Amino acid sequence: MPRVARTTCNRDCPDACGIVAHVEDGRVVRLGGDRDHPVTQGFLCFRTQRFLERQYSPDRLTGPLLRRGGRLVPVTWEEALDVAAGKLQQFRRESGPASIFHYRSGGSLGLLKHLTDWFFERFGPVTMKRGDICSGAGDVAQMTDFGEEDSHDLFDLRNARTILLWGKNPYTSGPHLLPLLREVRARGTRIVLIDPVHHRSVALADHYVQPRPASDFAIAMGMARLLFEEGRTDPAAAEYCDHLDAFRDQAFSRSVPEWAASADLAEGELRRLADLYADGPSTILVGWGMGRRANGSAIVRALDALGAISGNLGVPGGGVSFYFKRRGAFDLSFIRGLAAAPRSIPEPLIGPELLRLDDPPVRMVWITAGNPVAMLPESETVRRALETREFTVVVDSHPTDTTDLASLVLPTTTLLEDDDLVGAYGHHWLGVARPVVPPPPGVRTDLEIMQELARRVGLEEAMAGTAREWKARLLRRVAPLGATVEALERGPVRNPLPPRVLFEGRRFATPSGRVNLIHEEPPAVPVGAPGFPLQLLALSTPESQSSQWVEAAAGDGPLPATLHPDAAAGFRDGDEARLVSGVSSMPVRLRFDARQRRDVVLVPKGGQLRNGRCVNALVGARLTDAGEGAAYYDEAVRVEPPVASR
Repeated sequence: MPRVARTTCNRDCPDACGIVAHVEDGRVVRLGGDRDHPVTQGFLCFRTQRFLERQYSPDRLTGPLLRRGGRLVPVTWEEALDVAAGKLQQFRRESGPASIFHYRSGGSLGLLKHLTDWFFERFGPVTMKRGDICSGAGDVAQMTDFGEEDSHDLFDLRNARTILLWGKNPYTSGPHLLPLLREVRARGTRIVLIDPVHHRSVALADHYVQPRPASDFAIAMGMARLLFEEGRTDPAAAEYCDHLDAFRDQAFSRSVPEWAASADLAEGELRRLADLYADGPSTILVGWGMGRRANGSAIVRALDALGAISGNLGVPGGGVSFYFKRRGAFDLSFIRGLAAAPRSIPEPLIGPELLRLDDPPVRMVWITAGNPVAMLPESETVRRALETREFTVVVDSHPTDTTDLASLVLPTTTLLEDDDLVGAYGHHWLGVARPVVPPPPGVRTDLEIMQELARRVGLEEAMAGTAREWKARLLRRVAPLGATVEALERGPVRNPLPPRVLFEGRRFATPSGRVNLIHEEPPAVPVGAPGFPLQLLALSTPESQSSQWVEAAAGDGPLPATLHPDAAAGFRDGDEARLVSGVSSMPVRLRFDARQRRDVVLVPKGGQLRNGRCVNALVGARLTDAGEGAAYYDEAVRVEPPVASR
């Protein structure tokens, strides 16, 4: 009998869409967006529309696999969990819990995935990661500046006179923002795009500038100087900003033409940006790519400061939106995290650090909701680190570069089978994930896996509870305000904790209660090295969710590399070539686009290392200036002829 079931997308995307699944004979036959969800508004992105190709892919993992004789072979769940429990206890007994490393990433943003952290904290606590490869620099920037990291209500954009899409491409990274941007633009709101990459969102903009990569700090400081010079700062800024004079001095440390030249912009373009922004209220929507640089935290802090001195904080239509506090509604206070861990590893440095640590060495790795070989810098180093551990467990739904290296693979549920809670980092609506179809026989949820493991190692009581009971526990902060499990099961509920306008009344959660303006010189921006003239930018695509590709769109053959024709003299459009960095090299197929800058080369993010399409193999493992993020976008490369042509 055909039926319709609703759930919430739990993949790493700001939109956290409401999904309507059409089910016939126990199989999902069509997916659509929930028309009753205020953000989803009845449509899904390309990658989720086509998720059924992944859901029913023939390579789906449907039973545990244990490595024997160099090969992964099927085993029963009893044997798999007995082996896993035995290895955990062995390494804890012989080398202490720090010899075990638990890595949880963002392959699923379900809140119950945090219960794997809870298990390993109670079992050890064990070694864990710190920082964040994607958002670490921006997270620390906004916490340093404001003492809080959140955004105005999404629909407060209707109050903005000017919206700056600063390094942000909503067509790919937040498609459910598009209807709102089109609406406000039709009503007269100006949209300004600042991005070194020419992409589809240019069509949304009333004004577009294409600066040098990593020059966003210079743009913000040049705009700040112009606001100071022209008397267009908030007269009350000194009342709610610390270090205002020092920030002003920093803005005046270069002339406006010098700031513009640093960004490879004409002075008139910089002045135009300042004029548009000063005609507020103005909102800055901050793209995450800027934070993935050596000066990434300084960039976001400069944007925060621009919002502060211009009077665009704490007012409708204003704000500097980097993140919506997706975990803010949920009570995770029982998990101590880094405070309990015997040691931690910066996420971008996991490959080299696993190889280096020796007191004790990491002997066992447990990987939850992640594919670190593909997604971390220096993919070959990460691969070498994992394949030299004594025992590695990977929990996933499909084969990956990381499961290829596992000692034990445990199959888990997809977004259509999961039972969880979901917050969003692109809006304030909470959702519940419910299984619209049961998982294949032989597949278990992460919670079920950890509960069975807990029973074997004496932690049964700590992990006890159904998924619904754990949901209620995590919602106990907001349940009295109406965000109960029952309410979420009826439909999405706005997180009742955040205000519609952030920092209303100019009240900030910093120690002084004032904005902490950046006033230190940021680190120098890497400009490449001799012989490496192009900045490598690995971009999100509509076809993939990080390393989770729609199978038919994953492609084969050399990775496409897009660049300006002048950036590849001697080559023709469609030629095969090699991209070479200081770390490694890989084959690519060139695609020319005269709209791009001559100093960049664009490649898709998240390919597979096993078929030579993982761009992170070219990227060195280095940290951002704060927050221990990954400086993915500081890698310089050159184009060479393919190996066979030499």
